[in-house]
Amino acid sequence: MKITVIGTGYVGLVAGTCLADMGNEVICIDNNAEKVETLQKGFVPIYEPGLEELIKANVNEGRLFFSTDLKTAVEKSEVCFIAVGTPQGEDGSCDLQYVLNVARDIAKYMNGYKVIVDKSTVPVGTAEKVTELIKANTDYPFDVVSNPEFLKQGNAVDDFLSPDRVIIGSNSDRATKIMQDIYSPFFRTGNRIIVMDVKSAEMTKYAANSFLATKISFMNEVANLCEKVGADAEMVRIGISTDSRIGNKFLFPGLGYGGSCFPKDVKALIKTGAENNCEMNIISAADMANKNQRNLFIQKITNRFGRDLTGKTIGIWGLAFKPKTDDMREAPAITIINSLLNMGAKVRAYDPKAVESAKFYFGDRIIYTKSSYEALEDADCMLLLTEWNEFRRPDFERIKKLLKNPVIFDGRNQYDSERLIERGFEYYQVGYINKTPVKI
Repeated sequence: MKITVIGTGYVGLVAGTCLADMGNEVICIDNNAEKVETLQKGFVPIYEPGLEELIKANVNEGRLFFSTDLKTAVEKSEVCFIAVGTPQGEDGSCDLQYVLNVARDIAKYMNGYKVIVDKSTVPVGTAEKVTELIKANTDYPFDVVSNPEFLKQGNAVDDFLSPDRVIIGSNSDRATKIMQDIYSPFFRTGNRIIVMDVKSAEMTKYAANSFLATKISFMNEVANLCEKVGADAEMVRIGISTDSRIGNKFLFPGLGYGGSCFPKDVKALIKTGAENNCEMNIISAADMANKNQRNLFIQKITNRFGRDLTGKTIGIWGLAFKPKTDDMREAPAITIINSLLNMGAKVRAYDPKAVESAKFYFGDRIIYTKSSYEALEDADCMLLLTEWNEFRRPDFERIKKLLKNPVIFDGRNQYDSERLIERGFEYYQVGYINKTPVKI
């Protein structure tokens, strides 16, 4: 099938590449000529495991193309995926200007029946707006479909190629059949393709992300209470996660959720509720708890060193909001580092992939090191903010020699507290009573 994907951001690039890998002829469109040229040369502007290799393979096979020429792409394609950004407005609402601009342009270039697919995360009612806009700009027949994405950064290629389910929101039998044909190669059986009406599909995306965000905030609040009463947050996590009704995913206490999806989608759903006179109390509480989680971690640091950190150097491991990505959007590191800088601290930081992304947020206000251990040189303490695999089993004796004080603040609960205490470390976690070494 001939497909156009408009937008070569995270979603568009992964979707276009994986659709091409299933044998479709895919044109990925972006209005940034420099970015298109970079992609044509095989260079990928984002870090996502497996994506670069897949792009190069499909470009070489003549199935995947990058272009700024939307007119030609629309004319050649039967299906047009809209995968442009939907940034968050100041009031938490979803900014649809890019989606609507693309829809208008598609309408101008249509030369026959088209299926227009909303792949971007958009609020309920967006398909209706897109439909009205296209109708006003063309006489050709078309259908608008909602096809939300459920990609986890760091695992997006596998998520697209082997999805848990595919949601097709369609009010047209013709469009539904075309979408089923597109996704049928991804399944041996079609029972994971779920067809529903358009508005339900639009709501499903926000409901799914908001539920997962709420689950994270719930576990963080339980962990904070464990810390107060002396319970073991890890034992509590295991105790509840083995209940099949609850499950074990998204239940690890830490610094809260970040990234481009959960924070934005939670706020957008709260805003949609307000616009429809429906209070989203649970989701609003999850949002507040998430913001507070970073402040509680900062409080652990100030309880130990005071609020005046002038002359203190903080060594940080991890900047990205999660491992296997270079994405810094809404990362806990942003809030934490800015607070440390405001209190006078000097920050040395290392991340395997997110250093260039971090420079957008911090510029030259922090020192970026080339290795994890270099970040700890002459530091007063160490902070673990992202749980990259390479941080899981470090050389603790080396860490102890590098630090001025053997103090670790672990925002991801990665290490064995008893072993660290035995080695003479002060060890602070999320959801546990502060651990300090026993003086003999």
